[in-house]
Amino acid sequence: MSKSIKVTVKGRVQGVGFRPFIFRIAEQYRICGTVQNNMDGVRIQAEGSQEELEAFVKAIRTEPPRLSRIDEVIVEKGQPTGFDRFEIIPSDRDGKSSLVIPVDSATCNDCLEEMGDPANFRYRYPFINCTQCGPRYTIIDALPYDRPYTVMKDFQMCDRCESEYNDPRNRRHHAQPIACDACGPEVTLTSIDGEFIAGKDEAIRTVSRLLSEGKIVAIKGLGGYHLACDAYNEETVRLLRKRKNRPNRPLAVMAANIDVAKAICDVSEQEEKIMRSPEAPIVILKKRDSQLAESLAPGMNTLGVMIPYTPLHHLLFDEKKVSVLVMTSANPSGLPLVYKDDEAHEYLTGIADYILSHNRKILRPVDDSVVRVLDGKLTFHRRARGYVPDPMVTGQPVHEVVALGSQQKNTFAIGRNRQIFVGPHIGDMEHLEVVDHFKKEYAYLMKWMGTEVKTVATDLHPGYMTTSMAEEMGARVILVQHHHAHLVSCMEDNRLTDPVFGIILDGTGYGEDGNIWGFEILYGSAHFYKRMAHLTYTHLPGGEKAIREPWRNATAMLIDYFGERGKEFAEKLFPDKSYEIGIINQMIRRNINSPLAGTCGRLFDAVSAILGQCQVSTYDGEAAIRLSEQMKADKLEKSYPFKINKNGDDVATIDFGDALLGIVEDRLQEKPVQTIIQKFHETIVSICVETVVSLSRENPDLNRRVVLSGGSFHNPYLLHEITKRLKEKQFDVYSHSRVPCNDGGLSLGQLIVAANRKEEATDS
Repeated sequence: MSKSIKVTVKGRVQGVGFRPFIFRIAEQYRICGTVQNNMDGVRIQAEGSQEELEAFVKAIRTEPPRLSRIDEVIVEKGQPTGFDRFEIIPSDRDGKSSLVIPVDSATCNDCLEEMGDPANFRYRYPFINCTQCGPRYTIIDALPYDRPYTVMKDFQMCDRCESEYNDPRNRRHHAQPIACDACGPEVTLTSIDGEFIAGKDEAIRTVSRLLSEGKIVAIKGLGGYHLACDAYNEETVRLLRKRKNRPNRPLAVMAANIDVAKAICDVSEQEEKIMRSPEAPIVILKKRDSQLAESLAPGMNTLGVMIPYTPLHHLLFDEKKVSVLVMTSANPSGLPLVYKDDEAHEYLTGIADYILSHNRKILRPVDDSVVRVLDGKLTFHRRARGYVPDPMVTGQPVHEVVALGSQQKNTFAIGRNRQIFVGPHIGDMEHLEVVDHFKKEYAYLMKWMGTEVKTVATDLHPGYMTTSMAEEMGARVILVQHHHAHLVSCMEDNRLTDPVFGIILDGTGYGEDGNIWGFEILYGSAHFYKRMAHLTYTHLPGGEKAIREPWRNATAMLIDYFGERGKEFAEKLFPDKSYEIGIINQMIRRNINSPLAGTCGRLFDAVSAILGQCQVSTYDGEAAIRLSEQMKADKLEKSYPFKINKNGDDVATIDFGDALLGIVEDRLQEKPVQTIIQKFHETIVSICVETVVSLSRENPDLNRRVVLSGGSFHNPYLLHEITKRLKEKQFDVYSHSRVPCNDGGLSLGQLIVAANRKEEATDS
């Protein structure tokens, strides 16, 4: 006797070939009925015998398509209606959305084989794709994800494409970006001033030649334009740096394939798997000796490497003219990623020589993701293409709560039902163009959410752009202290709810006392936090100027700790700055434009300047990164001395004075810089471990769990050693794996804190 069930599948189930998958297994198990996309996911009506229906539902759970992610399968009894076959029916666009928006995916092997087959009608077609790969998030205008609601509505399918699109047994069935050379997008090569040079395949072949000849080409990819040049050509790489005004910041490269990547860097099995994954991020790898341009990553032992993730990239390398390309975001310094064709010509004049573009619009710009494998664990530096806007499932009450993130490395987060959507990497909110970019991306994602905003979380800092934006949103505003948000971000990343210790090491965060925090030992949860210990405050003369010029910060730290003797140290260390040192001394004494700060980032800056590694930073974190890059984990040194002082208010202060004195004396005695760097790192580790152990001993009722967050935990040595040594002391230690430890993960923590404060207000 035929039985009937209704099945609702929620998760990443649109744009990934889910309906044809359902069609195929329905045929396999002799199921009749329908499958349909709707605003809630995928809805199935199925009729068959009890055994067939059970096997059908089991296959849904255990054999889903490569790019899908099932969050929930709801099975309900239905009334048999006498279906005589199984059909895919048109989407239902009614109701509020709980959809997971599909993410962009690297070209699959099936498509690559077809693109390289001269007998295939998509031979060398640079926009080949199927339900298992290609653009998604970057081309969507509305949900559900159907062709009329994407940029592909501008391209009328030819008969061959339409036949595949309508065939439920074909892997391109309802592949919304489906196209071929006869009906789809085309590439065009122009000079930077707009003069047409070549189109279609000739354009690709010409670009490969131009790159090999030392030219700089802006190339339109999935989420925006890249600036590309031959990574072996030192002169061209230097020219690119000069034109883009990016003197030292490392440049990412794209290797022709994994074998080429292995020739220039050490690549583990895990790293290779990540590089080959559908997400295809930039992976930070250890450099090998090679003939690559020295100026790709000056002073660095690592290099950000990716392999081709679009058909166009593969075709550029197929010409065998180049094997490794610089592939860096095409945006003027400090401005958002360029993704519109007219903007490419406007903003990239004077930077690129040529532009390789195409007529498939990008609606949602998105940067490349940047990851690193540390101790066998994937960690994010930037969570973007391939991962955004994939949601995290949570047990927290996040519905109708949003968080606007921080001023630097901004991301926002949106809560809907039991899902958290962390938005794309926005960047530093210092320019109006970036703020406008934030507002556009936020508005688009909110349009897809189908929810109201009743609670808005933002940083405690009164001067942040996000704070003023929150006040304009007409919802309840909750201010969240920066490092509390870091702590809770790592807690949610690891699905923790009970109170924990938090070691928060970063560069800048506005404290409740009005000073700049950033070397914090906290204890708390989403509901509360207590500051247990922090680094002793020192002055930052000139504020932001002292951050951009670490020698100023070092000078102030020396004067604060050692007075006139510290000033003499500074004059010996920075002999060409004696006049400025005198002014800094007066600024500190008179407390003129010299905020107080106690942060790990500024401590690294000061030591980097003292050791002659970086006296003026050309990008965020440069001074600290230069120290981190010189660490050798297999060469341990004893730490410098330090003090942990208990104050009357029960908050301990970490006195770094003795350690700083040791560093300066070693430097002036010309001891090996690497030895000093080793001892400095060991000191930071010892401070963190000993402080937590001491606080736990004094407070035995507190949980022995520790979370590690803040941008300084991108430092592999700090992360590894602090984790290892606390575990040896019988602590459970947690770090980030789903969002960055830097401010790119801050909105997640803000959201959880605000959600719980909202609940507390409701309960009271």
